Amino acid sequence: MAATVIVVAAAAYLIGVARVARAGGRWPLHSTALFVAVGLGSFAAVSFGVLGVLSADLRWAFTTRVALLLVVVPAAIAAGRPLALLRAASGERGRARLDRVLASRVVRLFGNAMFATLSSAAVFTLFLTPLAGIARTSPATEDALTVVVPMLGLLMVLPIAEDAAARTSLFITVEFLLAFVELIIDAIPGIVLRITPAVLDQVPRAAALASWWPSPLRDQQLAGDLLWFIAEVADVPILIVLGIRWARSDRREARSYDELSDEELAELTRQHLHGPRAAPDR
Repeated sequence: MAATVIVVAAAAYLIGVARVARAGGRWPLHSTALFVAVGLGSFAAVSFGVLGVLSADLRWAFTTRVALLLVVVPAAIAAGRPLALLRAASGERGRARLDRVLASRVVRLFGNAMFATLSSAAVFTLFLTPLAGIARTSPATEDALTVVVPMLGLLMVLPIAEDAAARTSLFITVEFLLAFVELIIDAIPGIVLRITPAVLDQVPRAAALASWWPSPLRDQQLAGDLLWFIAEVADVPILIVLGIRWARSDRREARSYDELSDEELAELTRQHLHGPRAAPDR
């Protein structure tokens, strides 16, 4: 499944680059390199490396794999600016459809720090239940997670990374506050995994594992350590991106005020202080 995703994603991206070239434009080579080498490369490393091979047998490998697919791999893919490429490769109708999608309630819901706080915490909380054991030992569920988890991460990361939706400074301030709250919330599942004296996913140790591999409880403790670390480190780029968006939004709002005449600015100030004028009685 992971190989199919990589081939399809790489082909779609390169087709977009070719369409931009045929239209007389030029797509930056470094963006293509970031998408293929960093974005798809990180996805391949997580899927085919140690984490992918040992995911079904070790809790820490499964937990780390899912956490990376949710928060790290999407951020790496976003570095290749796939939304900007899609916009550049589309015609007028295609760009209009893309704008409608980005302005939809679903994208606006997923593409802000408020939803990211809840969704990532919800995913990480699943590690505290027997559902984690079922997902880890089921090949079909493992394949589904390979696709669904990165897609969820992309829905959260791409609108923020591409600055696809216009936000006011107040809204971004709220996002900032929630992003800091997320630093605490995301840590809770990892801490619980680390300090709980019982095995939470209720999957016994596989008999075929080497004798020197960690016990189920130690395996769970390692999973908690890694989950805690990844969840906290992954929030740093989001805070940086939100800071950039905040600065851009502040500049946009400052320009809109500069374009007002003295009379318009005075009326806006009066309405802010006293409220809108009542309509005259007839």
